Amino acid sequence: MGSTSQPHDRLRRLFDVGAPCVAVPFDDDVTSADVAAATSAGMDVAEVRIDLFASHEVDHVVEVIRRFGDVPVIATIRSAAEGGAWDGGDDRRLALCEAVAAEVDAVDIEASSTAINTAVIDATHRHGAMAIVSFHDFAATPPEAALTDTIADAVALGADVVKIATMVQGTDDLRTLARVLTADHGVDLIVIGMGRAGAPSRVVFPFLGSKLTFADAGRSTAPGQLPLAVMAETLSALSPDDATRRH
Repeated sequence: MGSTSQPHDRLRRLFDVGAPCVAVPFDDDVTSADVAAATSAGMDVAEVRIDLFASHEVDHVVEVIRRFGDVPVIATIRSAAEGGAWDGGDDRRLALCEAVAAEVDAVDIEASSTAINTAVIDATHRHGAMAIVSFHDFAATPPEAALTDTIADAVALGADVVKIATMVQGTDDLRTLARVLTADHGVDLIVIGMGRAGAPSRVVFPFLGSKLTFADAGRSTAPGQLPLAVMAETLSALSPDDATRRH
């Protein structure tokens, strides 16, 4: 395994640029050629979905992470309660998070994973990586006040970034998410509207300050994800600066 000398500030530097950033989720079928193709197509960040891996042995997980080379990596072991596939228990999930924190730029843990989230955040910070505290609602978009409380709770836990992803039924939900995103919460946000009606958020919200948008390079992990090529082309069309950065 790698040491804590790995340059964990890759993701921070990318966020500081302020341009729309595209993250792409991968399982352990990914190859170095896949990484090169996705990078060429417009990927800025890789989300390594460890919960989707065929094997959760630490050596295997680390080997997969190292396939991404210089691409900033977020490690996610998404709980089944929030749309993931993890069924290995909290102790095993915590141990994996601790094992990979030295290898990645950020670790994502759900606000709802109260049994381990504080320990995951502490381990992530010990290795100099960023802690992303996430909240997902696959049924609806909660009221603005509830989402604001969720963000405040995540900040209290020690989040460097708070991710909010909710199901959007119409424009009222998009407006709610936009208000949440543009308010000052004292922390960086990733805000995503899921579902067909939420698709505009994936393109527009990065220009309003959402640090990442997620795109599909062969395996969608949330309703409404756009193909990577479509996402990168759309972002470049909307922003001449983004087009320059990507080419």
